[in-house]
Amino acid sequence: MSEELGLLPANELLTLLASKTISSVELLEHLLRRNDALGSQLNAIITFDTDNALATARAIDNARANEESLGKLAGLPMTVKDALAVKGVRSTGGAVELKNHVPNKDADVVSNVRNAGAVVFGKTNLPRWSGDIQATNEIFGTTNNPWDLSRGPGGSSGGASAALAAGLTALEIGTDIGGSIRLPAHFAGVCGHKPSYGVVSQRGYIDHVSYGHGDADVNVVGPLARCVDDLELLFDVLIEPSARPDQPMRLTLPVPRSDARKMRVAAWINDENCPTSIGVAEVLEAAVSAIRADGISVDETARPDVKFEDVHTVGLPLISAATSPGRTDEEFEALQEIVKNKSSEDPTLVMRASASTVAHRDWLLLAETRDKNRRKWWNFFQSWDVLLAPVAITAAFPHQIEGNLYTRTLDVDGGERPYADLIVWTSQFGYVYLPSTVVPVGKTKEGLPIGIQVVGPYLGDRTTIEFAKYIEQLLGGYKVPPLARIK
Repeated sequence: MSEELGLLPANELLTLLASKTISSVELLEHLLRRNDALGSQLNAIITFDTDNALATARAIDNARANEESLGKLAGLPMTVKDALAVKGVRSTGGAVELKNHVPNKDADVVSNVRNAGAVVFGKTNLPRWSGDIQATNEIFGTTNNPWDLSRGPGGSSGGASAALAAGLTALEIGTDIGGSIRLPAHFAGVCGHKPSYGVVSQRGYIDHVSYGHGDADVNVVGPLARCVDDLELLFDVLIEPSARPDQPMRLTLPVPRSDARKMRVAAWINDENCPTSIGVAEVLEAAVSAIRADGISVDETARPDVKFEDVHTVGLPLISAATSPGRTDEEFEALQEIVKNKSSEDPTLVMRASASTVAHRDWLLLAETRDKNRRKWWNFFQSWDVLLAPVAITAAFPHQIEGNLYTRTLDVDGGERPYADLIVWTSQFGYVYLPSTVVPVGKTKEGLPIGIQVVGPYLGDRTTIEFAKYIEQLLGGYKVPPLARIK
């Protein structure tokens, strides 16, 4: 069996399984061997459920041998971000408070993939409560990027993106509140889809100790994969309604607005309010030029009637408020102290403190502004089908363990930038609930992958996925990191 079998797209692996060219047990054991070879270097998959996974794989192989009807993911081994509950498997959210937590039921999306026949064999690394752009925590340590082990694969679904890029898993389920699917896809050179808010169930999302009883604002659960067809495959499984009696009414997603080549395309690939690095800008400009050269008109001047700065005054505060249940009592009291006594001159920290301790009246006013902006985005997408945008201001950056999201800085083209600038382009579209598909479009001169966001109207998930397929075909999509080619 080729050592590069694990690098194939999930759809190709499913074809091999259906034809009985390989068995589910053989494929699972192959991925486990790849993890044995690369796991210590990457630290991407941090909890394994090998015995149960092998038992499930054997059962599916037997069912296939008996010509039984099987689900669309039948026999495919995959992993799940450790921010999602998996029944009988340690599920921590990256927080020491839950380091020994073993759920008694699956998250809804985990139930969906199991019902489709997937073999869930492990959990992937993340930061505490999914609250950083790196995958590191006190329980499991730090995940490395397969393109450069001195750098991270992004966060918070960083274990997921590293495992996919290195061929350690076939598919992954991540979560995204400020870019936690899109940023890791960009940094590790894989594909990710942030669904429209509310399309995929969040039940079983571990973002604080007493999780699982409601849905976090802005947050979504979505797929990561090595190619866009695989994203769509998993997305279709994730949107299936669960068997819960309180399952909300299922939203029916429209078909793509048109063939990708006939779509009306706008591009917002840089902005003086949050400029990208020279390396990122060069790759994105080349991607837009290639699309134009292929006969598609791209308008780089079209903009919604939404101030870019609203991401700082509305979007990021709403995201901070949504993540506040994960604060410890001590952290919350410290944030209250900052607001009460104006004890910090750092505007980003002041914003975080104010948003995390926001009065309900003030939150409602923020949400009202968000609703106005959502209407403006809806108006924009009456004239345009997709908008192309950066994912992050830079490519994968060296590990930063000290400090936090609000205190770190980055060296970008020789200048110092706030670390939190990394989430500005993703939050710009996330807080207004828009879908976004990320696909690799090239590499920097240093050989680090760069992705692009394909953003669409609310519930326009199939439109963004369709155009991402086109970009992937035009520019090549996922490339195998040298580390992943096991001799």
